Amino acid sequence: MTDTLARPSTGRSQTEQPHTLTASAVVGIAVLGLSTFFAITTELMPVGLLSTMSADLGVAESRMGVVVTVYALAVAVLALPLTWATARVPRKAVLVATLVGYTVSNLMVAFAPSFEFLCAGRIVGGVAHALFFSVASAYATRIVPPRLAGRAIAFVYSGSSLGFVIGVPVATTVGDQVGWRLAVTGVAVASALLAVVALVFLPSVRGESYPHIGSVASWARSGLLAVVVADLLLFAGHYVVYTYIGPYLVDAGLGTGSTGTALLVLGATGVVGLLVAGAFVDRAPRQTLLVAVGVMTLALGALPFVHGSLIGTFVVAGVWVAANGTTGTLFMAAAIRTGGVSPDIAGALINAGSNVGIAAGAALGARAFEMTGLAALPYTAAVIVGGSFVVVLLARRGFPTIGHSQVSLSTSNLRTITSSVAVVTGSVRTIPSRTGSVPTLGGHSRPDA
Repeated sequence: MTDTLARPSTGRSQTEQPHTLTASAVVGIAVLGLSTFFAITTELMPVGLLSTMSADLGVAESRMGVVVTVYALAVAVLALPLTWATARVPRKAVLVATLVGYTVSNLMVAFAPSFEFLCAGRIVGGVAHALFFSVASAYATRIVPPRLAGRAIAFVYSGSSLGFVIGVPVATTVGDQVGWRLAVTGVAVASALLAVVALVFLPSVRGESYPHIGSVASWARSGLLAVVVADLLLFAGHYVVYTYIGPYLVDAGLGTGSTGTALLVLGATGVVGLLVAGAFVDRAPRQTLLVAVGVMTLALGALPFVHGSLIGTFVVAGVWVAANGTTGTLFMAAAIRTGGVSPDIAGALINAGSNVGIAAGAALGARAFEMTGLAALPYTAAVIVGGSFVVVLLARRGFPTIGHSQVSLSTSNLRTITSSVAVVTGSVRTIPSRTGSVPTLGGHSRPDA
């Protein structure tokens, strides 16, 4: 493939970023963005479908939360070893394999005759997820010129946001209207089709000759370990409540058939938060993250005080989710920017840390739900997210005001995402061949030498 160039033997990688933005790279970024959309939809569908799945399988809602836990545990345990074991495998083969894994997982869930079989299907999805998010962002940066690496990551991760905002609420609404099994089957079919598209259109990228994994000591010195710990705590606190957001909103007065609409509204606030914070993300990543995590802590702590009012609960929950919407890309960018390990390995560590947090949060939420009901969940979550705030505050090496090692890596914000869309859509019109010209944001094309 001409979209990746051979690197001289330096002991790090067999490929380097191309000098020109090619048509195949544009299509590849779009495929990766769609892939993240369905990956997030697969991961979080049970959150919206928890009540209907519970009723159908005859399992208590508190126990049904285990389907979130087992998925996350599979990711947490396998993200780093699988990423390391497959580091030398061509990236295209890995991505296609993960999409096939999502397909198999969703089919197992959709046709599960029992709760135990459903959990097995979720574990299969967790295995796919362990690999997918560990390589997706690094894949994106290796098929575009260095100057577009940040935009490529932003575009790929915009698929995550859309999965959260559109994918999960739509799947929930379909599940409420025609049954959760049909909703999951639809995602399985879409994942299968996307696997075929990726096989045909995704540019080829070779694996790392010598992936740099580092050690726990080196992770600590670079600040990477602090980033992973803070990310883990934030996800744990978030999922103490979010795993049971459907039952929580119903307990606050929401109609039982309106969960999908509620998730759509809350998901939209997450995107609004991301876009509002976008003006400050690149200039002040540390300050932005401190504000976001601090607001999450306060909002979670305030939830019990407004629980008697559905409107009040929606307003406070909207603030919580909006603040959370800024954090995912910030943590991933911080991890990669520490420069302590290869980007794939940084992605694996964040992926593992996030899912340890999800598993722990869902399990802790289930335990608190069983013992004291829904009322105690926000208090527990606020304490844990507060711990994440403390880590970010104290760990200046992992979260510096300025001066990350990878200073050219842009994080996701409004300008980045919209310019990424402009590059993708404009390039389709202006690139006549694999070595053609690249459009500028002003609408004119120029050689990308």
